Amino acid sequence: MKQYNVVTFFILVALGIMFFLPFLGAVHLFDWDEINFAEAAREMLLTGNYSSVTINYEPFWEKPPLFIWMQLLSMKLFGVNEFAARLPTVLSAIATLNLIYFIGVKHFRSSVAQWWVLAYLGSIIPHFYFKTGLIDPTFNLFIFWAIYQLGLAYSHHQNQINNRRNLLYAALLIGVAVLIKGPVALLIFLLMLIGLSIANRKVFFTFSSFLLSALIATVIISIWFLPETIKNGPWFIQRFITYQFELFSQNVAGHQQPFYYHPLVLFFGCFPASVFAIRAMTMSVDIHREKPFFTTFHILFWVVLILFSIVKTKIVHYSSLCWLPLCFMAAYWIEQALDKGFRLKKIHGFLLLLSDLPLLLIQLAIPF
Repeated sequence: MKQYNVVTFFILVALGIMFFLPFLGAVHLFDWDEINFAEAAREMLLTGNYSSVTINYEPFWEKPPLFIWMQLLSMKLFGVNEFAARLPTVLSAIATLNLIYFIGVKHFRSSVAQWWVLAYLGSIIPHFYFKTGLIDPTFNLFIFWAIYQLGLAYSHHQNQINNRRNLLYAALLIGVAVLIKGPVALLIFLLMLIGLSIANRKVFFTFSSFLLSALIATVIISIWFLPETIKNGPWFIQRFITYQFELFSQNVAGHQQPFYYHPLVLFFGCFPASVFAIRAMTMSVDIHREKPFFTTFHILFWVVLILFSIVKTKIVHYSSLCWLPLCFMAAYWIEQALDKGFRLKKIHGFLLLLSDLPLLLIQLAIPF
């Protein structure tokens, strides 16, 4: 796979099908969120009310409907079952593998792209979550795509036409991400605008481009929020927004964890990529065409990690957007190590062994 073409696309599709599709419906829905989303899609199917999300036929204000609509369509095709509830996530997995390979080839090298796909495909929790009916893998696909477009705008800061075009694409994708999970997409996007402007030592977009981008994102978001407000009044939207603030400011549903929860989740959950990513964080990138995107992904990792370490409600997949830049940094270091003969320091070798320890203990415990 030396370049991204039709052959590469079908190879990645085949990989996604081979790793994520078999036995997809063999295990019952097990997570509270997974059950809720599937139930919301089932109720839409029964009632024919596709505009409102309900649980037990009562309004469910925690999530917008776009992912539920995907599950609904899957259930119409394959019936109301676990396979149908999880199929949209598998399709998102296949799209994600293609997206990161495309970015790797276009802005870095085919070897970086290959290692990025392998690191993401082979890390524990990214691999596991692509087999679930949870929103986050689909949300991550669209918001990471938007952040990539933002990286393009950052790299084109001296070309106003390309800069504006990429910002508009990013705004459109952010609007879609909001319809999947909610306003956290807007918060991450705004923090990335600030972070990249600091890295650039000045704002890299014009005020008119920002206003036009905000307008496009608002139009996309309004596709559902506006009709819902007209139909049911503002109370539903108010309750939805209030719930998002509750997630940020207080412990919801018993998911309070210490501030270091997400670093531990990433360290052990993204084995073995996490240790190589730690090694890559101290690297300097001098190649002009690579630096803007290395910077963008690096900033994205820290924005998401710090943000969700501050958030009071902590669940494993809340920091799942970190998985993409983390696996990129691991891939970049591995490619450079093979090319230039870099070696892991003793401390990183120890960390590699430490991150493998839970898996080793589980495997030793299984026979007993």
